[in-house]
Amino acid sequence: MTRPFAAAVLVALWIGAALITVAVVAPGAFAVLPTRALAGDMVGRVLPVLFAGALVVPALALVIAPSLRRSALGVAAPVVAALAAAAALWLVNPRIAALRATAVIPIDQLAPSDPRRAMFGVLHAISVALLGLATIAMAALLVPLARATVEHAPTSGDAR
Repeated sequence: MTRPFAAAVLVALWIGAALITVAVVAPGAFAVLPTRALAGDMVGRVLPVLFAGALVVPALALVIAPSLRRSALGVAAPVVAALAAAAALWLVNPRIAALRATAVIPIDQLAPSDPRRAMFGVLHAISVALLGLATIAMAALLVPLARATVEHAPTSGDAR
């Protein structure tokens, strides 16, 4: 297995985790758990791990496959993924947690006109957008990794 291929596998695993979270875990939690607050708590426990992965995986890809550093996309994509994840982890998620804590009652039980409910909606939308941006950046990272994998692939005359 080549180093670029190993990095591509890591990136693809993260993308798979993100897609499973968005397509299965979050909707499942909201469908099965008795309250939206409990579902939000559960999904809120998963997302920080996913965002932490969007910090670690691109950094590992750059270390494992140094050829990425020769490509603008190979550098930009990990930076964008990491910045999106950092913003979610250290700016947006703490504000959501603080908002939920100060609301005392679940956010969905606040009056629709309550500014805390509106702020939660904005923060939630930003969090979703940051996860989407990190996912797109990780998918873009697969392009230079695929190129590097092909470049490092043994030719048919190589004995391995």
